[in-house]
Amino acid sequence: QVQLRESGGGLVQAGGSLRLNCTDSKTAFRTLAMAWHRQVPGKEREFVALISSVGVLDYADFVKGRFTISRDNVKNVLYLQMNDVKPEGPAISYCAAASNLERVRESPRCWGQGIQVIVSS
Repeated sequence: QVQLRESGGGLVQAGGSLRLNCTDSKTAFRTLAMAWHRQVPGKEREFVALISSVGVLDYADFVKGRFTISRDNVKNVLYLQMNDVKPEGPAISYCAAASNLERVRESPRCWGQGIQVIVSS
């Protein structure tokens, strides 16, 4: 069973950088597709970025060129490096895990509890 926990959120100025982390306390991490999603006020939760177990990447258009997803399969940690962040309201960022890329993008079953990111303008 996957147990995900996000960290690294907080307050950041528009145009600045922040790195989110997601740890998995179980040993299946290396075999899973992982992703970041987010939810801003008034909107549904949306896909941000994903990485397969072997490093295949994909990003939502609104973060391409600014965000980088990566993983450490030894430490069981997923990262999201966010650069040039935009003032889009307080967002809750979630990490997610699934057995394949389609599922982790569209309908992951395993979620972290979420962590807030606030971008000040």
